[in-house]
Amino acid sequence: MRADRTTARRAERQDGTPAGHRATGRRARRASHRRRAGLRRPLLTLLLSGCLLTGLAAAGIAWDPFTAGAGQWAGAPGIGEPWSSTPGASGSGPSGKAAPTPGKTRGGSGKGADPVPDAGDKVDKRPAGALPFDMPEPAALRSAAGADRKLVFAHYFTPYPLSLDNVRADKDYYTRNYLDPDGENGKHERYGGLLRDRPLPVTPKSGDWQLANLQQEVRTARTAGLDGFTLDMLSLSGPNWERANLLMEAARTVDPHFKIMLMPDMTSLKTDDPAVVAGAVAALAKSPSAHRLGDGRLVVSPFKAEVRDPAWWSRFADVMKSRHGIRTALVPTFLDFDSHHARFAPISHGFSEWGSRSYTGQEGAARDVRRSHDLGKLWMQPVSVQDARPNQGVFDEAGNTATLRATWTRAIDDGADWVQLTTWNDYSEGTQFAPSANNGHAYLDLASYYLTRYKTGSWPKIVRDTLYVTARTQFAAADPTGEQSLVMRLRRGSAAARDTVEVLSFLKAPATVRTKTGSAKASHQAPAGVHAELLPLRTGTSAAAVERGGKAVTSVELSRPVQRKVEVQDLQYHAATSGRK
Repeated sequence: MRADRTTARRAERQDGTPAGHRATGRRARRASHRRRAGLRRPLLTLLLSGCLLTGLAAAGIAWDPFTAGAGQWAGAPGIGEPWSSTPGASGSGPSGKAAPTPGKTRGGSGKGADPVPDAGDKVDKRPAGALPFDMPEPAALRSAAGADRKLVFAHYFTPYPLSLDNVRADKDYYTRNYLDPDGENGKHERYGGLLRDRPLPVTPKSGDWQLANLQQEVRTARTAGLDGFTLDMLSLSGPNWERANLLMEAARTVDPHFKIMLMPDMTSLKTDDPAVVAGAVAALAKSPSAHRLGDGRLVVSPFKAEVRDPAWWSRFADVMKSRHGIRTALVPTFLDFDSHHARFAPISHGFSEWGSRSYTGQEGAARDVRRSHDLGKLWMQPVSVQDARPNQGVFDEAGNTATLRATWTRAIDDGADWVQLTTWNDYSEGTQFAPSANNGHAYLDLASYYLTRYKTGSWPKIVRDTLYVTARTQFAAADPTGEQSLVMRLRRGSAAARDTVEVLSFLKAPATVRTKTGSAKASHQAPAGVHAELLPLRTGTSAAAVERGGKAVTSVELSRPVQRKVEVQDLQYHAATSGRK
């Protein structure tokens, strides 16, 4: 896969607050964008309220899905051909410690704080009927033929745990400082706030709440079928280091089979001494949760490994063995696989790449897997949802779920040995698979479908009609009316920006899917299996419903409407699933 060569990480501040960790190496050209005076507070309150409510419960559809006139948008002209697939025998598939200086908070101990709805506390317990198929239990997935060689990890980013301060969500650090453009004394005002999404809110807890929350994230990932996390080692002290250690403990106590692959972040660990990095890796490797090969070697997968040359990594391996008694297997994650894999081959057990976040940037994946296998190395395939970075002024066009489907298809069809979901929870880059306020469980539920095929070799049987709707809440070219001066521009090499609503249907049998985008109602005939239908983005609410034999089967509605005028730019796709109410 062609590397995302414009991407690199900035150093992470030692106080644990994110500083745009994958900043553009070749800085994106900052477009001139005028500052406008605007009444920010009323809209900001609405945005934050919507963020907290989205995904906690699917709203009921307020329109009658069965009175829409058929044929109004049957072909979605001018947007592209619908994508569909019914999987067949051929195997081809559908293409504690202080928080970061939050200041004084109320209810920080959990006492006296009115709990918010605890949807985030229950994400590890998938309700019956949430998925279009029957998900195998984790033990069954692990014991499936060949599944022990097909491992799926998700990239865990320590700055964004479920809670930063153990305060109820309407007053916590995410709401007050990361989602609010005026947060952290206005340092994020220029780009409209650091984040556009956040983890699903959790109820404040007593006792060791940080460990409890990390245990919950491990359970959520395990339930989704993941084998473990790749742990981004951003620093060697401070909150991020403390969370890294807590995550190792969380994995150990929740599931001894859930493994953590250690990933020293070479754009953030500012040391020239391989012994320093080796000491930190060895400290975390004391945990039985550290990912090891069958022969006992510790897997180390440094992010942007090419920051150091192979000789440096050889010294690292020597120190690990001589000083700490740990044999290692290096699986470097490159930003530029093409330029560096050959010289790293003699010291590497396998390769990976951070990858492209646009559905049109996946053409080279088969070549990269083949190169790795020809060298006798395993390949860890990046699988992603999207990428939108307000503080760096750049985004990729994900094409609704097209990037998610394309990257999973590459992992399945090209024979990738391992998969890395990039990322579990990096909200500053908008790449999260983890259940979130904007997306609920939709992206993680979709990942479970493809993960099951990847690990078992067979497409899961669809036993429940399920819809996934994705759309932005604003048009790609919308000019924010607030005081945001840095706006996101399309990354070089990305697909062209588009304004679409996607209805992704998983159907037991053919059915009519009725849709609503704003005031426009339409319908289309969807086949059994998986089918993606694109509709033009319109102002107002987007929704869909399945009808079969004149009866309503299931329905879904995005919780936030599309607006023509917006105060803050948000180019992430929002998602909803009919499988969860």
